[in-house]
Amino acid sequence: MKKLRKITKTAADLFYPRRCPVCFDIVKPMGELICPECAGKLVPVKNPVCKKCGKMVNHERTEYCLDCAGRERTFEYNLAVFEYNDQASSSMSAIKYKNKREYLDFYREAAWYRFGKRLAVMNPDVIVPVPIHPARRRERGFNQAAILAFGLSEYLKIPVCEKALIRWKKTAPQKELSPIERLRNLRQAFEPGILPPGAKKILLIDDIYTTGSTLEACAQILKIMGARQIYTLTLFIGRGA
Repeated sequence: MKKLRKITKTAADLFYPRRCPVCFDIVKPMGELICPECAGKLVPVKNPVCKKCGKMVNHERTEYCLDCAGRERTFEYNLAVFEYNDQASSSMSAIKYKNKREYLDFYREAAWYRFGKRLAVMNPDVIVPVPIHPARRRERGFNQAAILAFGLSEYLKIPVCEKALIRWKKTAPQKELSPIERLRNLRQAFEPGILPPGAKKILLIDDIYTTGSTLEACAQILKIMGARQIYTLTLFIGRGA
């Protein structure tokens, strides 16, 4: 069976060659998920990081970034794979707005390579992707956070619950809002769905961490629903101070 899958994958690569999630050209060498020279354009998050949100900080003695030092977080802490730079922004835009969902294969493997052991030790009861509005899902045809969640679920053998949170309202543009206003805006967007019985430890998945307002709004609802511990994982995150 493994040999058959390998043959099938090789044939698919020949007829439908995979494209790089950074340069968007055909990946070389064949069989890889990203061009070797492009891999260096994505910056892995490295220590020291904020103990709460996972943003890189400037000094080892800095426990929390400026955002997290000034407010409480409902989630325990966030794990972030890459810094959100220009290459990351272009890659995620291609995924979301040009239907390049195959790029998520690379990011799923990168997340597992980086944090697989920590996630296994964490041993969450269920994985919850941050939902997108139904209208946006119809436009795109998919939710990138859900694809990532199901990919990690295959490694962890832990179920995904897409119905835990419901996004029923489109939010106003967030760029001009303060962190407090962003959180208030997002609280109005989500409502409780259904969690499996006994699901107390949650792994919450999203693609990008900016101010943390989206994850915080979701975590607050999950706590109301009975979750005791909420850990989060994002592909990308900005830099802290």
